[in-house]
Amino acid sequence: AHMERRYRMMSGVGARNLEQYNAKVGPEEALPYLVIVVDELADLMMTAPKEVEAAILRLAQMARATGMHLVLATQRPSVDILTSLIKVNIPARLAFAVSSGFDSRTILDTQGAEKLIGQGDALFHQPGLPKPVRLQVPYISEEEVARLAGFLRGQSHEDRFAEAYASDFEPPRLPEGGGVGEVDFSDPLLKKAAEIVVEEGYGSVSRLQRRLSVGHARAGKLMDALEAMGIVGPARGSKPREVLITKEQLKDFFG
Repeated sequence: AHMERRYRMMSGVGARNLEQYNAKVGPEEALPYLVIVVDELADLMMTAPKEVEAAILRLAQMARATGMHLVLATQRPSVDILTSLIKVNIPARLAFAVSSGFDSRTILDTQGAEKLIGQGDALFHQPGLPKPVRLQVPYISEEEVARLAGFLRGQSHEDRFAEAYASDFEPPRLPEGGGVGEVDFSDPLLKKAAEIVVEEGYGSVSRLQRRLSVGHARAGKLMDALEAMGIVGPARGSKPREVLITKEQLKDFFG
């Protein structure tokens, strides 16, 4: 919900990412960058795997442009926890010592983590690196964690942010009538729809219907979401919508 709010706010001032938005609105209305940390992904995947995977995919694909970043952690690097879809959308990965080469491949797509010696010994991999880089991660005591957290709270505008946007982080309540009129950012075809309009240089509901093999209603909702994100302009009668971004800028929205 908060990611969607940020997209609407950015669209309202003609910004394509959080940096542009904050520059336009000034320090009083600027939004902070957010880091979402999932301490044990396995617990969530055991309770509602499909829903959790869908939420992670939406954040991983779309949240970066809004200044929201995702960190996932687990002590169970199995394929039912780190699914192929999740891995594709989390390109930067860090592995500590694991028990087998299979676990190492699950995290890094290569062996090596099974040979680490523990005590903060780690392998880090991200796109652009020919192979994982070996790192020594420092130990941080509970007292130091508490001290650093207190310092960061004192530097942020956490209270003002929480007061203004607390409702975004509450469990969703669906209104009667299914929330007609709300922009839907959850469609798994949204990224593909964005790629199509950027590739073709114009936005057309009928074109999305044909390219994606979907009905008119779904194609229309996809176009509404692209407009709210600032990827296409408003409807212009019978004319196609204007595309507002380049292929290179598309990466800011979906990574």
